[in-house]
Parts: sequence; structure tokens; C-alpha cells
Amino acid sequence: MKPSLRNILPKSIFWRAFLIIILPIVVMQMAVAWFFFNAHWARVTSNLSDSVAADVAVAVQLFQQDPTDENAKSLDALLRPDMELSVVLRPDELLPTSNRNAFFSTLDKTLRRSLNETLDEPFWFDTTRYPNHVDIQVKVDQGVLRFIAARERVFAPTGYVFIFWLITATVLLSLISILFIRRQSDPIKELADAATSFGKGQDISDFKPRGASEVRMAGQSFLKMRSRIRRHLEQRTLMLAGVSHDLRTPLTRLKLQLAMQDDTEDTRAARRDVDEMEAMLTGYLDFARGMGTEKPDTVRLADFVTQTMKGRDDVEVSDFEDRDISIRPVMLRRSLGNLINNARKYGSNVDLRIEDTEDFLMFHVEDDGPGIPIEQRSEVFKAFQRLDGARNQNIEGIGLGLSIAQDIAQLHGGTILLADSPKGGLRATLRLPL
Repeated sequence: MKPSLRNILPKSIFWRAFLIIILPIVVMQMAVAWFFFNAHWARVTSNLSDSVAADVAVAVQLFQQDPTDENAKSLDALLRPDMELSVVLRPDELLPTSNRNAFFSTLDKTLRRSLNETLDEPFWFDTTRYPNHVDIQVKVDQGVLRFIAARERVFAPTGYVFIFWLITATVLLSLISILFIRRQSDPIKELADAATSFGKGQDISDFKPRGASEVRMAGQSFLKMRSRIRRHLEQRTLMLAGVSHDLRTPLTRLKLQLAMQDDTEDTRAARRDVDEMEAMLTGYLDFARGMGTEKPDTVRLADFVTQTMKGRDDVEVSDFEDRDISIRPVMLRRSLGNLINNARKYGSNVDLRIEDTEDFLMFHVEDDGPGIPIEQRSEVFKAFQRLDGARNQNIEGIGLGLSIAQDIAQLHGGTILLADSPKGGLRATLRLPL
């Protein structure tokens, strides 16, 4: 499958902004470099190489008119001061056979072309042996005429300077861009971290919006949203707690009145109704407290499990690795306890297995009960929802246990997942992010 542009582009806003800024700079620098080398530097270098090649050709012709060592020394005395071109006759030598190419192959190609056009004799040259000179050797009958030319006479020196400043400018612009983009992207990351922490129920009182005006507006809107959510939860808790408290008084009077009545079938039915109403009021209050104000605390996992399993000796707990976890211990004990109690209601064998992965801490509660059909699993988290069928036969409750457990899990940034258990019943997984 061919990679799409979406998969190739970086995912973070920092690297995307960096790419937006740097890519045009790099393209512009490449275009400038191409224009410089092709329209200016290559042409200047070609003219210089042609000039040196012409001087070499003339010197060879003058030497061949009087092929003696004294003539070679005279040519050297003539060319060295003004043309920066030295001439030495090496009698009975041969041209070298090894070649070393320059880093910029254009240099060698330009000089070779110029020498080919002006010389009929075999030649050899090396542009890499000396940093400031070029070695050119021409085969003559008496041996080899060796010419040492100043490098600036053969190649335009401005090319290296231009490339140096081109690379330096690109690096400096990149560093400035990194510093600038980092200052712009850090506030966005802080906002994302604050939202994640708030979703986990952690304290974010030290979060202060900063950065560009749009980012500050987003941060301020987030803080206002957090305040509205907290106010809504507090109002819900107070309202349901108030309703439950106000209704308990008349219910208590009804219970007293029914206790004084004769023990008839109608009286027993009325008592059962009052008991169910009292259980519902308790459920209302418990549900309202599901998003309470308990502050997160760092506890040891082993201590948390030990406290949760008190009075639940019939539940088998598998081995696990102890560690520190940041949770609301009282509330999370209640969430996990609701899952365990729910499993104990419907199954005769219940296991608690703790799995610690790189990203999540998971509590698996498994039973051997009748389970829940896949199509009905999303319904059990609705408040006051009780499913019909085998899993609810003759079981007390008003359908708030899993709702409260899910509320508390979400307060910690986690969730509860339902699946089939290897024991044959239901597996409820309380998954918390690390």
C-alpha cells in the first residue's frame, strides 16, 4: 500500500510548524544555489579554467620550440611572478596513472574540458593534493612538464564562501525557528496535559493559560468549562442528597405506622414497598456521591487491594507486582467493590486478577455466573437499569452498582469493559490510565 501524505507528515504541531517554516527556506536556498552555480559560478570557473589551460598550452608550445631544461627554467621565471604558474621539467618521467576526484566533480570536469580543447599532448591533473594549488602535468618527448597553478586562477573561490554562508544561514534560521515554535507549542501541550489530568480527576489548580492569544482563549475556555462541570456535579450531589434526606422522614413515619398495623398480606406488601423506596433513596444518594470531592492520593497497590478485599475472603486474588498509584482510594475501592459484589451475586466462584501494562492498570473481576449478552452490555451502565433474564433472577438491587462504578472509573480517566470470562460468566475490567 502506497503511503499517503497524511501518513508521511509529522503528527505533532511542533514538527508541522517547523516543516512549514523550514521547507520554504530550504527550497529557496536550493533554488538560489542552483542559480548561482549554473548561471554564475560555473561560468566564471569555466572562464578561469580556459585561461589557465591556454597559458599551459602556450607554455608547452614555447618549450617544444627549445626543449631544454634551461628553456623550462626561463618559462618558469617568466610565468611564475605575474601569472602564478610555475613550470618544471621532469626528464624521463611518465604521467601518473591514479586519479583523485574533487568533492565538487564540476571542478574536474571544467578543467578537463578546457585542457582537452587546448592541448594535443597527453595530460594529467590533480585538484585535491594541495589546498591552494592545482597540479597539471603534460607529457612531452623529454619527459613531463609539471605546472603548479594557484587555485584561485583555476576555480572561482567565491563558491565555497557562498556555500558556507548558505549553510550557516540555514542552520541559524532553523535554530531560531525551533526556539520560536517551541515557545508557541509548549502552551498547547500544557493545555492538553491539563485536560488529560482533569479527565483523570487530578488537581490542575497550577494550570495558567499562556502563549498566543488563541491558545490563551482556549485555556480560559477550558477553565470555565471545568468550573461549570464542577458546579454541575456539586449541584447534582446537593440536590439528590437533599431529596433523599427530605424523603427519609416521611418514610420513617410510614415504617412506624406499618409496624403498628396487624400482620396481614396487605401490610406485608406495604412494608416491602417502603423498604424498596428506602433502598432507592439510598441508591440515589450513593449515585450522587459517585463524583465526590475526594482528592487524589498516592498509595501502594498492595495496600489498596488489601483494604478493598476486607470481608471478601471468598474472592481469589492472583499475584501481582506492587507499585505506587495515584487514585482516589475511597472512591476507587467503592468502584472495584461494586464490581466484585456484582460478581458475587451472580457467580459462586469469583477471581480478581490485576494486570499492569505500559499504559494501563487493569483490574479483571471474573465470575462463573450466567453472564450478560453482548447486545445488552452497554445497557447495564445506565442508571437504575436492571436487565431481565437469568442474571437478575431473585437478586436484590436497584440497578445503580455498575453506574456508580463507571462514574468513578471515568472520574479517574478510565473506563469499565465487559467481556466473556474464561470461567464461563462475565469478566468486568476496571481499566485506569497510568
